[in-house]
Amino acid sequence: MNQNGTAVLMLFVAIIVGLLLLLLHLTRFGDLIQGRIPNRPHRRLFLSSISFFLTFLVVRLLVMSITHHFGPFHWVYFHGKHIHHLVWGILLLLIVGYGYSAEIGHQETPWSIFLSRLFAILYGVGAALTLDEFALWLNLKDVYWAKQGRESIDAVVLFGAFLAIVTWGAPLWQGVRNRRR
Repeated sequence: MNQNGTAVLMLFVAIIVGLLLLLLHLTRFGDLIQGRIPNRPHRRLFLSSISFFLTFLVVRLLVMSITHHFGPFHWVYFHGKHIHHLVWGILLLLIVGYGYSAEIGHQETPWSIFLSRLFAILYGVGAALTLDEFALWLNLKDVYWAKQGRESIDAVVLFGAFLAIVTWGAPLWQGVRNRRR
């Protein structure tokens, strides 16, 4: 496997996850989030949403720099095959799905809360990596920068809008539901 490409991808995921976890624990913004957004499920949805949009932005910039030969970045190859970033996204989604199925991060202990937040962030990262190449899995060929590549942008916008509505609109929907009662 191309060690440079793999290292860059793993470093990127670690930086996104680390920054979001540090933001939650060591900043005034983290205190604000914890004071204003209930832990379950709203804070997890918020973290998923932020990591989704951040990952999408960084991946698009990374792919652009690779295609224009800017910086030390290269494609990831394994036994001569180009490994697209949707593969890494699917693996992350499988890990997170297994973790949620095993009810990891559903208790009130500090370790469980940490895992809950970590899985929420990884879900956003995995969803962005996967949906960024939606056009590839829809067309079964690499159309990233072609006209059909627009389908990936559409999928990201639709899913991102869904995440944002659920995350930031939750208090509104709860207020509407409570008013009807």
